[in-house]
Amino acid sequence: MPTPATVKLNSGYEMPLVGFGLWKVNNDTCADTVYNAIKAGYRLFDGACDYGNEVESGQGVARAIKDGLVKRSDLFLVSKLWNSFHDGPRVAPICKKQLQDWGIDYFDLYIMHFPIALKYVDPSVKYPPGFTDENGNVTPSNASIQETWTAMEDLVEKGLCRSIGVSNFRSVLLMDLFRYAKVRPAALQIEHHPYLVQEALVKYAQGEGIAVTAYSSFGPQSFLEMDMQQAKDAPLLLEHPVVKKIADKHGKTPAQVLLRWATQKGVAVIPKSNNEGRLKQNLDVLEWDLEEGDVKEICGIDRGMRFNDPVHVSFPSICSVWSAPTLLLLIWAV
Repeated sequence: MPTPATVKLNSGYEMPLVGFGLWKVNNDTCADTVYNAIKAGYRLFDGACDYGNEVESGQGVARAIKDGLVKRSDLFLVSKLWNSFHDGPRVAPICKKQLQDWGIDYFDLYIMHFPIALKYVDPSVKYPPGFTDENGNVTPSNASIQETWTAMEDLVEKGLCRSIGVSNFRSVLLMDLFRYAKVRPAALQIEHHPYLVQEALVKYAQGEGIAVTAYSSFGPQSFLEMDMQQAKDAPLLLEHPVVKKIADKHGKTPAQVLLRWATQKGVAVIPKSNNEGRLKQNLDVLEWDLEEGDVKEICGIDRGMRFNDPVHVSFPSICSVWSAPTLLLLIWAV
């Protein structure tokens, strides 16, 4: 049974179920990549301060609008608040800078990238700042999630973004957020693939009226170029015998099977590609169905294997920087 092309957010806006992710899209090709993706039919673009390519992403959007391919209202543009800007007074200024970089007046969705607050780094000194401050240290901020979320709610009030959401949250953090949120998160973005199914989290979030978006849908594939040993040791999902067998049965590519495995459960996906053929293939993940047995077999691959763990990815020497209680809280939260 075909899946609707959009999911209605609790904010009242429609979000495409298939979008284009801008993580690791090179600056020199980003504008053309965005433009070509719009030509191919993509309407959601998932960006972030940390990706360092928002100016170029905006250039691609501007060219597509100028050439009459789309109107701004046809697009659903997503960005994220980085960890270094969690202090309440820092939230609106950095959001405005990101909007200026994109060349737009509002974000359709603005997401708290991680439940991690780090010391403020002035954009004129280092941008994007990454996990370290201007001295190369990982320095925490005292900002609470509540302080940051309250400031994000003000962004909605000011019309800088239409919806707000969170990323890399687990259910316990969502439960805590619900206690004080005046504006409930419209979306939750998480690492979600057959090696990290997170079925209980997905069901909980959706049951609370929060749309779920999967990133890294192809598992270790996204992390190989980061020289991550865990990714090197894990069999590629695109070559996994279960995935390939199901792809052959349906006459689809392994990538399409992995994306459909998510969208069939109502989980949005944000793959990327520079190949015109794969761009179109990745959009074709709504009009056909996997069988119930296929879905169960793919879920059976689950290893609880998380690749995007900041403790290992971004600052392996974190144990020498953070106190033990803070480190334990970080691991639990992310």
